[in-house]
Amino acid sequence: MKIKFSQGELKRQRDALRQYERYLPTLQLRKQQLQIEIIRQQGVLGERVNSLAARESSAESWSGLLAEAPEIGEWLTPKNIATGKKNVAGIDVPVFGHVEFPPEEYDLFLAPLWLDAGIDTLREIVSLREEIRVLESGISVLKHELRITTQRVNLFEKVKIPETKEAIRRIVIYLGDQMTNAVCRSKIAKMKIEKADSGVQA
Repeated sequence: MKIKFSQGELKRQRDALRQYERYLPTLQLRKQQLQIEIIRQQGVLGERVNSLAARESSAESWSGLLAEAPEIGEWLTPKNIATGKKNVAGIDVPVFGHVEFPPEEYDLFLAPLWLDAGIDTLREIVSLREEIRVLESGISVLKHELRITTQRVNLFEKVKIPETKEAIRRIVIYLGDQMTNAVCRSKIAKMKIEKADSGVQA
């Protein structure tokens, strides 16, 4: 880093250091908030994945019956997936709401007995898959922001602040040396003048 050895540069470097040291705690807090939210969402994701596996496992025992109701696929296709947004450390993270399905229309007397419960279970499976997809998307957004924030924290902690402190140290030493030299030169000049004056008086 090229620096000028002047009072103006010293002020500029000190102002920069104050700015870095004021901004760093904000970045560190943001990093911490992102880490906490990632852990929380990963916990929720784990629970939903386990729930999905349990429901898919229970559905396997009667999945062969689906052939009796070929139209069931229409009632399991989401009409709308409602999602929202949550602000975490200044960024919008997607939040799962619910899945809307088209109304199922069938004759209760002609439909197989298992159909009601089957539709409910299969809709739960579809909903869980959508929720997992939204959670994974949110975790991906959070991890991306955490990576950028961590890079900034490292830049301030390991590069900018040490560099600025070193620049200030070098400028202070240089200016101190210049002042010492100026004082010495002034003393020498004064001595020469005094000597010259004493010679004239003699």
